[in-house]
Amino acid sequence: MRLAITYPEVYEMQIRAILDAAVELKREGKKVLLEIMIPVTIGSAELKHMKMRVDALYEKFKQETGEEVDFLYGTMIEIPRACMRAGDMAESAEFFSFGTNDLSQMGFGFSRDDIGSFLPDYLDGHILRNDPFQSIDKRGIGQLMQIAIERGRKTRPGMKIGVCGEHGGDPRSVEFFYKIGLDYVSCSPYRLPIARLAAAQAAIKEERGELE
Repeated sequence: MRLAITYPEVYEMQIRAILDAAVELKREGKKVLLEIMIPVTIGSAELKHMKMRVDALYEKFKQETGEEVDFLYGTMIEIPRACMRAGDMAESAEFFSFGTNDLSQMGFGFSRDDIGSFLPDYLDGHILRNDPFQSIDKRGIGQLMQIAIERGRKTRPGMKIGVCGEHGGDPRSVEFFYKIGLDYVSCSPYRLPIARLAAAQAAIKEERGELE
């Protein structure tokens, strides 16, 4: 996001490329479900600022091409402050996607680049139960997510909210995401079978009243 504010031409180029690609797919007879997601946002002012730019670019695109493309405008929730301001952000964002890798990094104040130098000591000393970059920290990062979900959907009922990041392929994390009401998880291709199985198991547990 900081790049978009300082160098708006970079995002303008990317958004135009997305719109052009969507039109090409439509011309090929394919169904296009387009979403434009703004990353690393800190609050509603940034989102509204970018929304005006996206809307202006779209109007220019329509005038130049004569084409129309439906799309949803949303944001990634990757910063703790964004979780707290989710209610305001949902005024302009039509969907949220939690970037749990960065949210965990910023929430803990840990760098993923050097966590290997001290994490084993935290785990051996039972200071942490799990590697927070492998399995979501339910009591800390998970609480932030729940706040964002509650506040976002209070402003925009039924809002689509999901997760992108490696946590989406961890069974323990997927069950937690299901419990707190997320709509989807996104993860690396090789983790998809595990994610699907974990989601199905969570749904079965819920039906049996076993979801903790």
